[in-house]
Amino acid sequence: MDIRIEQSKALASDARLQILQWLATPDQYFAHQETGRPSEIGVCVTLITERLQMAQPTVSRHLDILRRADFLILNKIGRWSFFKRNEAALAAYKDWLNDTL
Repeated sequence: MDIRIEQSKALASDARLQILQWLATPDQYFAHQETGRPSEIGVCVTLITERLQMAQPTVSRHLDILRRADFLILNKIGRWSFFKRNEAALAAYKDWLNDTL
């Protein structure tokens, strides 16, 4: 499947858009993360799950869709998973969208 189609589909969810918005300024939304600064290491799945108020498997699925679309970068520390935005991929998608439409 074309990456641009997969990326467009990844954005077709309020929950996934919300995740991307929170991760744009993670220190603002997840300052209580104890492992490390969210803007440096990413945000723990547990904290994203709590903020979304959804079941952990559902949140993991949303995060996986965003990761496969290349919008998120996964950082594994021990048994924990941390996510941060892939700003380069998001900028490339925005440029493609502007050029295409």
